[in-house]
Amino acid sequence: MVILQRFYPVAAFLGGFIWDALTIGQRVRSLDLWRLGGYLLCAALLALWLAHRASRRSMAPSEALNWRGYVAVAGWHAPYLLIQFFFGGIFSALFILYFKSSGHLGTWMMAVFLGSLLIANEFAGERYGRRFTLTWALLALNATLLFNFALPHLIGSLDSLWFYTSTGAGVLLAHGLWWVAPGRPGRIWPAWGVPALLLLAWSLGMVAPVPLVKRGMAVGHEFVQEAGRFALGVEQAPRWQFWRDQAFIVRVAEGERLYGVSAVFAPRGVSANLEHRWEIKEDGRWRQVYRNRFQSQGGRERGFRGYSWISSPRPGDWRFILATQEGQTIGILSFSVERGTPQAGQMRVQQF
Repeated sequence: MVILQRFYPVAAFLGGFIWDALTIGQRVRSLDLWRLGGYLLCAALLALWLAHRASRRSMAPSEALNWRGYVAVAGWHAPYLLIQFFFGGIFSALFILYFKSSGHLGTWMMAVFLGSLLIANEFAGERYGRRFTLTWALLALNATLLFNFALPHLIGSLDSLWFYTSTGAGVLLAHGLWWVAPGRPGRIWPAWGVPALLLLAWSLGMVAPVPLVKRGMAVGHEFVQEAGRFALGVEQAPRWQFWRDQAFIVRVAEGERLYGVSAVFAPRGVSANLEHRWEIKEDGRWRQVYRNRFQSQGGRERGFRGYSWISSPRPGDWRFILATQEGQTIGILSFSVERGTPQAGQMRVQQF
C-alpha cells in the first residue's frame, strides 16, 4: 500500500495533464483564463491564511481515533492540499499552453521547465505552509506566466510592452501579498528573481509568443487559393519517419516556385504582425533569402493562414520560419532542396 501511495502524485499529474490537453490544449478561450485567474486568487488567499495561522503559532491537532479528531486533522491539512491543487492546476494549464505555442528548442526548454515544476508540485505538500519563501516565489512565477498569456489576450495585442507590463504585475502581486501577510513570513527577494530570469529567457528567444498557437506549416508545390480554401501539394515522408508531416527532401525543378503555407491560431480579437522567412545554409551559417510580412487576426479555429514563395531555390539545406515581426519564433520547418520532380504517388494535398 505504501508503494502505491508513492505513485499517487504521478497518477494525479497524468490525469490533470490529459484533461487539460483535451480541453485547454485544443483552443485558447477566455473562460480558461478566467478559471486560471480564479485558481491564482484562491492560492493567494490560502497563502495569506497560512501566514495568519503561522503568526498565531497554532499547533497541528494531535491524532485522534474519533470522528471529531479526524475532522480536525483533515481541516488542518486541507489548506496545504488546496494550495497544492491550485498551483498544480495553473502549472498544468500553462504547460499545455506554452507547449502548444512552442516552435523551436528554446521555447520547448521553457515548456519542459514548466512540466518539471508541475511534477515537483505534486510532491511539495506541506512545504507550502512551512517554507513561505517557496510559496511567494511560486506565486510570482504563476502570476507572471499567467499574466504574460492573459494580458495580450485581453488587450488584443502582442506588443512587447504587454510582456514587460505583465511580468512586473506578477512579481508586484507576490510582493504585495507578502507585505500584507501577518508577520511577513519567509523572504520575498527570490520572487524578484522570477522576472529577471524571464527577461533573460525573453532576450534569448526562449519565451513562446503566447497566446499564438501554431496549427500547421508546410512547404510544397501547386498552391491553390480559392473560395477560402488553401491547398498545397506536399511530398510525403517515408513511413518510418512517423514524426514528420512531410518529406525532409523537397524536389524542385529549375524555374519552379516553392510555396510555404502556415496557419496560426490566435484568440478572437487578437491581431499579430507575422512574417515568413526563407533561409539557406551557407558556410555553416543561415542566410536570409526572402522575408514576407503580413498581419493575422484571431478567431478562426483552424488558424489564420499566410503563404509566400521563392522561385527556383537552389539545392541545399533550407528552413522556412514563421515568426512575429518583433522576432519571436513561432515555428521552424527544416528541409533540403534537390533538383528534380516529385513522383505523383509521393504527393498528397494538405488543406489549411
